[in-house]
Amino acid sequence: GDFVTGVYAKYMLGLVLAFNCDFEKAIPYFEMLLSLSVAMEFPWRVSAMKSNLSVYGYDFHGLVTQGYQTSEEAVRIAEESGDIYSKAMAHTSHGTSCYYKGLLEEAEQYLRSGITLTEKINMLAHNAMAHQWLGHVYFDLGTYQKAQNHYSRAIHVREHSRLSPSSANLNRIALMRARLFSGEKDINLDLMYRYARENRVRIYEGSMARYIGDILLHLADSHLAEAQDWIERAIEADKRNGMKCDLGRDYALYGEFFKEKGEPLKAKEFLEKAIGIFKECGADGWVLKTEKAASKV
Repeated sequence: GDFVTGVYAKYMLGLVLAFNCDFEKAIPYFEMLLSLSVAMEFPWRVSAMKSNLSVYGYDFHGLVTQGYQTSEEAVRIAEESGDIYSKAMAHTSHGTSCYYKGLLEEAEQYLRSGITLTEKINMLAHNAMAHQWLGHVYFDLGTYQKAQNHYSRAIHVREHSRLSPSSANLNRIALMRARLFSGEKDINLDLMYRYARENRVRIYEGSMARYIGDILLHLADSHLAEAQDWIERAIEADKRNGMKCDLGRDYALYGEFFKEKGEPLKAKEFLEKAIGIFKECGADGWVLKTEKAASKV
């Protein structure tokens, strides 16, 4: 008969299911809590539930259009309420949705705002999340030093809070990749592989493998066979885990791999696969970026 604890349990179960890539099971819990928040007329909670639903129910599952629209609504409601907690969560979540949609400049704006808001109320989990996604934004914009700064900050916050060591390891691999693209050549491959082995969260499987494949593809010494293995691991993981937009990024990297290998037909094939997935997900910015890459093969 403990209503408050029951609500909290449903919220945490929704998160656990999402992190385990059981998105179809997670979404009803977030929708149930959203409906309850609407019925109780708590705008800050409505915004918070929309923020969670947008990222953990929709974006990670490849439902990018729904994710973007839902997090955009979360921002509007939070701004109208004036509540800093829901604003911090909404700006961070909408920045993540913008990244998934491929709107990098818009993502930068919201994630920077999310960092400022989360710092004001010591909201550590979302602060680390905002730094992580801003690192991804800057990496894809080719601003590798800024990417390093935000990955390092995400790692620091995770270590300080002792929350989600797997997320810290994801950021450590991403930091290695940013350093390589900045011109550093000394990459500790054994440590990188250890971070991947220690992962305990399914939503990070594909990303970790993709970042490792990208690192191996761009190392000075020839690591093409290893790169192919890790890219294929990423594809397998994201297929299995139902992370469709991430699968598109895996295919885009595989296209780059075959271009590097001197097989333009295979490169074109996987870039076209990536474009198809991005279109299906509603990731418009990634469609344009991948079409541009395909036109150069």
